[in-house]
Parts: sequence; C-alpha cells; structure tokens
Amino acid sequence: MINTWKRALQDSAAEIFDKSQKSRKQIEAQTDELYRQIGQLKVERDFLAKGLSR
Repeated sequence: MINTWKRALQDSAAEIFDKSQKSRKQIEAQTDELYRQIGQLKVERDFLAKGLSR
C-alpha cells in the first residue's frame, strides 16, 4: 500500500509542484475553445454567404 502511494507520488510529483503546469493546461484549454469558436464562425459565415448569394 505504501509502495503504491510512493509510486503515485513519483509519477506525478512534477505536476504537483509545478505551478506553471496548471496555467499551461488552462491556456491550452482556452486556445482549443477559441479555435473551436473560430471554426464555428467560419461555418456560419460560409452558410450565410451561400444563402445570400442565391
């Protein structure tokens, strides 16, 4: 049981003590969300442009 805890700590110690890791993950999540929104807006714009050109 102690060996399991020790192994878990060794595997994730860098993440626990690395404060920038959390902010890096938040930045990546925000970037992914912005790219998703950009894609959605492009699709909507293209759809509307086709509808107006008829």
